[in-house]
Amino acid sequence: MAKQIVECVPNISEGRDIDKINRIVDAARIDGVKILGVEPDPDYNRTVITFAGTMNEVEQAAIRLIRKAIEEIDMRTHSGEHPRMGCVDVCPFIPISHSTMDDCVNIAQRVAREIAQLDVPVFLYGFAAAHEERRLLSKLRKGEYEGLEARFANTSTEHQESTRMPDLGSQIWNGSSQKSGGITIGARDILLAYNVNIDDADPKVAQKIGSLVRSSGRLIKSSDGERKFRTKGLLLHVQGMGVPLESHNISQVSMNLQNYRITNLHHAFDCIESLCKDMNRETKGSELVGLVPLDAMLEAGKWYAGEGLTDEAYIATAIERLGLDSIGPFNPKERIIEWALQEGEE
Repeated sequence: MAKQIVECVPNISEGRDIDKINRIVDAARIDGVKILGVEPDPDYNRTVITFAGTMNEVEQAAIRLIRKAIEEIDMRTHSGEHPRMGCVDVCPFIPISHSTMDDCVNIAQRVAREIAQLDVPVFLYGFAAAHEERRLLSKLRKGEYEGLEARFANTSTEHQESTRMPDLGSQIWNGSSQKSGGITIGARDILLAYNVNIDDADPKVAQKIGSLVRSSGRLIKSSDGERKFRTKGLLLHVQGMGVPLESHNISQVSMNLQNYRITNLHHAFDCIESLCKDMNRETKGSELVGLVPLDAMLEAGKWYAGEGLTDEAYIATAIERLGLDSIGPFNPKERIIEWALQEGEE
């Protein structure tokens, strides 16, 4: 019988203390699980961890990792450029091979129940959400960590009752909740965390472009400020915002491509490059956070080079034209999901 493979991509709220990050990652190193990526970002103060394996083993690895993150990270002293709500800001399970979304929902719910026993607030999102209004991470995370106290006290102006409280675990703002923040666990399809670099340390242009490309669009106010309406964004199934990246003296349009087959890497990059030119700015490559499916890279290579090349040539073209090695090295054997799993089997 074919192995049922799932992927887990926890994002932890620590991107600067490498020893602490390593201790958290090491907790997930068990038989049947391969660590595919560990990507700390000191500006975001966040690390994206990617591992995959058989379903039962990935479930146990996730529980071990979340427990260790709760032990190691104190949200009361955390700061960073990226929105976040807790020490494990998000922990999605993703079907990869011979597994289904229902499998991943069941895993997410079991992990959530296990972590809730530690007296920490646990939210469920994505396909594991209790109802539609809790499905979007951006909606559930609104107000971030700093807004949790008001949510628990029922004084939040950003949340209705349907999204205000955790699904499981602590329902009071006590020492345990304050240290861990809200831990969000769920199930989703493959999502590409993709950032396009802009050669401008001031994030204003990146923020404007982020509001133009994201699917939710932007609010437009009347001249007197009393009326407003929302315009649609340029790209479908995209979340986007502009952030500074001080360590590289640039800014980024930081995006989640929620359906890369509809809005793919090359179209997102070309759209932002065009908007930059309109604003007298230049792009400076781009960055993939986490792993990427092989077909996403092949389609980008074909977009820029046409038909008739080998897979390896298409991948090289995609890396070059998207500037995926502009911030750090991009090793396709480690960063493309299918190739990384093959490496682990050799």
